[in-house]
Amino acid sequence: MNEIINLVKVANLKKHFLTDSGKRGGKQQMLKAVDDISFNVFKGETLGLVGESGCGKTTLGRTVIRLYEPSNGQIFFDGIDISHLSEKELRPLRRRMQMIFQDPYASLNARMTVGDIIGEPLDIHQLARGKQRRERIEELLTRVGLDSEHINRYPHEFSGGQRQRIGIARALAVNPEFVVCDEPISALDVSIQAQVINLLEELQQELGLTYLFIAHDLAMVRHISHRVGVMYLGQLVEIAASEELYRNPVHPYTQLLLSAIPIPDPDAAGKADTIPAGEIPSPVDPPSGCRFRTRCRYARDICSEISPPLVDFAPGHQVACHRAGEF
Repeated sequence: MNEIINLVKVANLKKHFLTDSGKRGGKQQMLKAVDDISFNVFKGETLGLVGESGCGKTTLGRTVIRLYEPSNGQIFFDGIDISHLSEKELRPLRRRMQMIFQDPYASLNARMTVGDIIGEPLDIHQLARGKQRRERIEELLTRVGLDSEHINRYPHEFSGGQRQRIGIARALAVNPEFVVCDEPISALDVSIQAQVINLLEELQQELGLTYLFIAHDLAMVRHISHRVGVMYLGQLVEIAASEELYRNPVHPYTQLLLSAIPIPDPDAAGKADTIPAGEIPSPVDPPSGCRFRTRCRYARDICSEISPPLVDFAPGHQVACHRAGEF
């Protein structure tokens, strides 16, 4: 990337849900799935997003492209504030923002042929009809490594990896610029995961795509991402260039995540610095101050009183920790 262009800007974004269960005092509780998050995604890059299940990664991804309505904050896409646009105002921009879903079977309509699944975005945005539509669908199938003759088959006739390729083809149908990849390989066999990752990288180079890549697999995130953000209980606790984050993790939670990566060298693994995991707090009732303090061996009084802001630790490296200045 020669010139850095900010394609997506998220400012103080919040997404809260009222829970249907767990009432306290007769009142519904508020689940703060995404709570005051800010970051940028630069054109042509892959921003990885990692964190434990339930930390809000998927909710963040869906809110950024307005599949969920934000509770507060701003979302800018190519300089346009899309936070409160009506569906009619948003439609022209939806072509430029797409999503690849985690479950390649549940995200495909079992009653529709592959041709109709991939062609549906073309119909919605009135991009192609008749012979041109079919040619575009066949082109997309070929591009993602499938046979154009598969156009009349149904999702159940394909393997998990093939179904995910169909999902990728559907996302590409409208020529998007920004794609949220919501754990696109977690439901696939290990032998297939690398193939899908390689396909995503090839498509990024060919089409100039920008990715928000959400995943659990820290090794895979390191491989595909230019930068990586770490989420914990609805908040972003650290963000840095991929190699910088893995070489020099600052936040205790990031250190915890990285210590869980298997190390092939038994001697090195024995010396790995691990952090007691402790019990993960409820996202409905998170701890005061720093949300990680109940699992952090470095916690001090200030950690229970003040939530640490995301601040610059080094050029391009931000961390939300009261001890950041002591490293």
